[in-house]
Amino acid sequence: MYLIKKIYFQKNLIYKFDHIMKEKKVDLVVLVGGKGTRISKYLKNIPKPLYKFKHKNFLSLLLNFYLKYPFNNVYLLAGHKGKKIYYKFNNKSINFTKIKCIIENKQLGTGGALRKIKKLISERFLLVNGDSILFHDLNFIFNKKNIYKKNLILLTKRNNQESKKLVNLKINSNGKIFFSDEGKLMNAGIYHLQKKILFNIKKNTYSFENEILTKAIHHSKMFGIASKGFFIDIGTPRFLKIGKKILPNVLEKRSAFFDRDGVINYDTKYVHKMKDFKLKPHVLNTLKFLISKNFQIFIVTNQAGIAKKIFTLNEFISFNKELKYFFSKKGVNFDRIEFCPYHENAINIKYKKKTNLRKPGNGMIKNIFKDFYIKKNKSFAIGDQKTDEIAFKKSNIYFEFPKKNLLKQVKSIISKKL
Repeated sequence: MYLIKKIYFQKNLIYKFDHIMKEKKVDLVVLVGGKGTRISKYLKNIPKPLYKFKHKNFLSLLLNFYLKYPFNNVYLLAGHKGKKIYYKFNNKSINFTKIKCIIENKQLGTGGALRKIKKLISERFLLVNGDSILFHDLNFIFNKKNIYKKNLILLTKRNNQESKKLVNLKINSNGKIFFSDEGKLMNAGIYHLQKKILFNIKKNTYSFENEILTKAIHHSKMFGIASKGFFIDIGTPRFLKIGKKILPNVLEKRSAFFDRDGVINYDTKYVHKMKDFKLKPHVLNTLKFLISKNFQIFIVTNQAGIAKKIFTLNEFISFNKELKYFFSKKGVNFDRIEFCPYHENAINIKYKKKTNLRKPGNGMIKNIFKDFYIKKNKSFAIGDQKTDEIAFKKSNIYFEFPKKNLLKQVKSIISKKL
């Protein structure tokens, strides 16, 4: 009898653990299949999401924002000129999140495209438009259990945006959305959804927004959050031109660069498991302070343990996915974690080479410069090795070695040097 109870208890624990992990996992689905008819004369034979803003395409900027959060996988639902998006992003990983691009053979509309992936995605997922962006803290999606079971839309003030889909909206006292002639909110193109909503999509459903979400709102089944974050939709000539002028300026920020082991956490040699990851004093408060001051935060770390076969690349990736969840619970996200697995004396031949990626080279820092808008003269770096200092000085980033009180040090750097 005792043995039966023990087995039942163990099975129940496994079931609960699996259930928790399923709830924890959130995929990101990006709709990038539109023709961009209204701005076609500006696109020059490229799909709308690849339109460039000061040398950086819109979809990359969009993914940079979303993938600081701990999404499990990304699905890009492409259509018009989708092969160009496929070749650029399919099977690529950004900040430890894998990207899969799926191309429609024929134009299926948003509803038809979603119907194709309903067996692939997680039990809940975030669906976003690939031609608009809203800067809103998304940590609540991963950490507030009262959100897990809700279908939810992020809303923004209508202002002068030219959207005709899901406008004139209000939120009632229960948090649900309803249409009203007095409604001053509009759909921001970001939807937290339960997978089961996709089973309402029929073969002849072409617009997910018009045919599924509109009905859900009318039946009081959609919740809403009104955001005050910056929003822009680049789908019309007017706002494409506005975006061209202001988006790089909005995204160009002061940035903080940190080495990891010895600065963020105690360096106990080749840390690659959560049980060995111990935050140093004042680190969490320092990161929260930087976020409150609108800094981008980057980790730049040599990881020779991969080259030396102390841990595998897959183990390192899994560890960093756990780290993203860990910090998300604290309200902290790293815009990018850059790492170098190579070493000239590697045991694993695949990673045996001398490269500028490995500090004191500044290849990892250059990668960040390539992908993000950085105010270099207003940014700083902290690392505990001479190689860190050399790498950041090559990149013209102000550098200091860590002091006992990191928060006090960072506040001093900002007030005196930046």
